[in-house]
Amino acid sequence: MVDFKAIRDEFPILDQEIHGHPLVYLDSAATSQKPNAVIDAEANFYRTINAGVHRGAHELAARSTVAFEEARAKVAKLVGANAAEGEEEIVVTGGATAGLNLLATAFGNASLGRGGEAAKRFALKPGDEIVVSRAEHHSVLLPFQELAYRTGAKFKWIDLTEDGRVRTDNLDEVITERTKVVAVTHVGNTTGAITNVGPIIKRAHEVGAVFILDACQSVPHLKVDFHALDVDFAAWSAHKMYGPTGVGFLYGKRELLEALPPANFGGSMVELAYMDHEAQYMAPPARFEAGTQPVAQVVAAGVAAEWMMNIGMENIEAHEKTLSAELLKLGDIDGIRILGPRENVNRIGTVAFDVKGVHPHDVGQFIDAQGIAIRVGHHCAQPVHRHFGLYASNRASSGVYNSVADAHALVEAAKGIRPFFGAE
Repeated sequence: MVDFKAIRDEFPILDQEIHGHPLVYLDSAATSQKPNAVIDAEANFYRTINAGVHRGAHELAARSTVAFEEARAKVAKLVGANAAEGEEEIVVTGGATAGLNLLATAFGNASLGRGGEAAKRFALKPGDEIVVSRAEHHSVLLPFQELAYRTGAKFKWIDLTEDGRVRTDNLDEVITERTKVVAVTHVGNTTGAITNVGPIIKRAHEVGAVFILDACQSVPHLKVDFHALDVDFAAWSAHKMYGPTGVGFLYGKRELLEALPPANFGGSMVELAYMDHEAQYMAPPARFEAGTQPVAQVVAAGVAAEWMMNIGMENIEAHEKTLSAELLKLGDIDGIRILGPRENVNRIGTVAFDVKGVHPHDVGQFIDAQGIAIRVGHHCAQPVHRHFGLYASNRASSGVYNSVADAHALVEAAKGIRPFFGAE
């Protein structure tokens, strides 16, 4: 049996008081806290083997390169991309946003004729379609909206059910023979709802479209297998999976990465460069990793991936399901509305809520005064909020270090919001 109390003790930041109260951190959907193993891994890299990777013949460079590639393999294993040469399906990026922009830019380059014959499968033109969902984070919405503007493709979206789940009952109408790209969130960052991506992937592939998964809110909380899901690309960030900031990963099927033209250019991604004719670029993943990589952060992210797998993703998922049940009790408080599914089924422990008659920022300050950290705002998902008739909300999101007592503390604090502001 996993001792989650002992796991919590591995997070030094949680051992403090905020405004005279023990810190309760319920903002993991924004960024997770880091265990000692991850903090030590990054610091020890700088202390012992700091050097550039894939360049230089000296011993430190060799050790850094080995550590970098071992970390890539650990991350690949975490997401089910650890088959033969599976690590070569993982591209290091600056984060999920960078990975999604990489794809949108590369597709745009293919649309300009870059990448040759193999890249034509990614090219878009007027009359083609790009499909997302209304549940998307702006990091999905905006890059592909801009890609549509640049190429003349039509931008479309899958709508939501009343409780905020991505619909799958009208996919034939939304995803058509003209659709070339489908990009959908695995878990809504506002609703906490797990998207039933199977039918969407199936329909996308039926029409020959490329399917892209935003896995930011699934990789830290669920057992994920990109090979089993049959996604074409997926992007996520290390800082949400107990790893460091400034780094993320892009998964791509090997054959697609080989066909995709580069999006960023510079050192380490070119095989041969000339003054008088076109350069020859390296094979993936190096083709997409221009410049100096965040090596220490990648090494630490590999430690985070291994740390999560040692706990067991099924154990993390079960633990957070218990926390979700407690957080959903917010909806039992008079004047508080949950934005998302009320039932603790096919969802994670992320619960956004609206307090009738009280501005979200006032709610956030009231909760913060009691030492509880939650998110305030539109969570980079304005269309989702408009779906619920709002501009902003409050959001509590759990992590492996949270306890039922943490969730209970928020629920008890929330009971005092409307009386305090005279909203009753």
